[in-house]
Amino acid sequence: MSLRSVLTAVSMAAAALSMTSTVHTAELWQPLFNGKDLDGWRHVGPGRFVVDDGILRTEGGMGLLWYTREKFGNATLRIVYRAPQPQDAGNSGVFIRIPEEPTEPWMPVNKGYEVQIDESDDDMHRTGVLYSFTRARAKPEPREWNTMEITLEGNRTVVVVNGVTVTDFREGDAVPPKLKPYEPERGPRPDAGYIGLQNHGDGDVVLFREISVRR
Repeated sequence: MSLRSVLTAVSMAAAALSMTSTVHTAELWQPLFNGKDLDGWRHVGPGRFVVDDGILRTEGGMGLLWYTREKFGNATLRIVYRAPQPQDAGNSGVFIRIPEEPTEPWMPVNKGYEVQIDESDDDMHRTGVLYSFTRARAKPEPREWNTMEITLEGNRTVVVVNGVTVTDFREGDAVPPKLKPYEPERGPRPDAGYIGLQNHGDGDVVLFREISVRR
């Protein structure tokens, strides 16, 4: 076999391996929102989520849309979202480590963690932090569509927004005391739990086009 033939064969094999790797990586992400309806999800509390042209949209609140089919731990969640209003208007959150099936929206606040979505608040209450538990390590530049990845690894929670790490927290790390009535109760959270999305109120509209998990 000539050198040219060998190089061609090596190049083709590398391309095939790269394509297989890319497909395999894509298959690792399992969509939790099907883009059509709320199959697998249930809402509690005021307001609602609606599906419009493949996008989840918050309406009113305060309520919670939670995923009913399983609890998540030792996994990464990927949420692609957009706050279409000015930066001081979009407020929502991704709830993790909810220990029991929610029947109202405040149990997840006090027993789980809320990964905040809000570009307007301070460093303890802004996008990517565990609401009032952790201080933002960075302030990623907002985009039209933002990507949040939440990694649950045992009792460790890592939040990356638009490629920038905002939170890296383990159970037992020091946290500030509860200062405001609407802040969550302190205390440990489970390694695995239900997840949910918050519809915060009438003045807050946040859109979600992807909620996926990689185990």
